[in-house]
Amino acid sequence: NMRIVYNDPRRFGFMTLVPRDTLDQHPYFANLGLEPTGNALDAAHLASVFKGKAAPLKAALLDQRNIAGLGNIYVCEALHRAGLSPRRASGSLVTGRGAASAGAVRLATAIREVIDAAIAAGGSTLRDHRQADGELGYFQHSFLVYGREGEACPRSGCRGTVARITQSGRSTFFCPQCQR
Repeated sequence: NMRIVYNDPRRFGFMTLVPRDTLDQHPYFANLGLEPTGNALDAAHLASVFKGKAAPLKAALLDQRNIAGLGNIYVCEALHRAGLSPRRASGSLVTGRGAASAGAVRLATAIREVIDAAIAAGGSTLRDHRQADGELGYFQHSFLVYGREGEACPRSGCRGTVARITQSGRSTFFCPQCQR
């Protein structure tokens, strides 16, 4: 006997049941990129998916075909930690020889750190998110830039101010001073 409860108050998702042995072939999952948890996400992977791409870094990171599961908040936070502008061309993280740049190394590390911190904090409760057990997430108390438009950049030594722009219909928070 099994009971499944699905609660999606923001109505971003849906549910379908698929046999486990065919999951990787299902149309919803067949083209998903690498999971951002674990050591498989590294600078070499970023270089392989960003090579030759002109799309802004923020858009490329939100593209689930490149990396699965990264959302707007975590992308903003990871880009700040890595010191990279969300407007920067994603292909600029790849050297002329196709290798990962130092920025790609910083970004891969920042993504893993942000995801690990968010999981440890139980996610981010902005409006109505709750964990499966009903508890709130607390990662929003650790945001460096997300939702902090007009505040001083928290990076030590930076005198910039967090700005908000719109990219692909989503709010992007970043520091124009230290994120290049």
